[in-house]
Amino acid sequence: MVQSLGYLKESASQTAGPYVHIGCTPSFTGIEGVYEKDLGSGPLYDDKTRGERITIRGRVIDGSGTPLKDAMVEIWQADADGFYNSPSETRGKADPHFLGWGRCPAHMDTGEFVFQTIKPGRVPFNDGRLMAPHITMWIVARGINIGLHTRMYFSDESEANAADPVLARIEHKVRVPTLIASREGDTYTFDIHLQGENETVFFDI
Repeated sequence: MVQSLGYLKESASQTAGPYVHIGCTPSFTGIEGVYEKDLGSGPLYDDKTRGERITIRGRVIDGSGTPLKDAMVEIWQADADGFYNSPSETRGKADPHFLGWGRCPAHMDTGEFVFQTIKPGRVPFNDGRLMAPHITMWIVARGINIGLHTRMYFSDESEANAADPVLARIEHKVRVPTLIASREGDTYTFDIHLQGENETVFFDI
């Protein structure tokens, strides 16, 4: 006798909802006493950190042009000499006074995220060619099923950007500017567009 397989219905997928802020940045949401301060918050450097101090400001913008107020952005970068603060770093010793990783929720009124960090040095691609200075970003928000990865490059590194092996792989060159942050003083502005005419290039990693 053939036995019924009893197929079950597929469960609905879960997007990154409000729990992202509650779990990752409790102090930001008003839940005190979980951490002394939210992990990844504050400057990534201290008084002894080598390198140029910079500020990064930006917003995560949806297809309608509206900044998301529940987004969260994490950054990961090399120090001023191009070394990562990671146990897997084998090329040299990273600056012990530089964290290299940060996390920031979007401001509830403006949708803006802000990082105080240092300008990173160049690191090698997997074939040994030097990549342009860049910062890796990971973005989550309500409605995003899987975190999005992108990079922020620097507008005042045009020569290095032109030779960057990752930027060279982008087929539609008109989209390369979506990865370039503009500079004014010591501040770089980098808006991340999820959809639309200026959609940011995201990487499948």
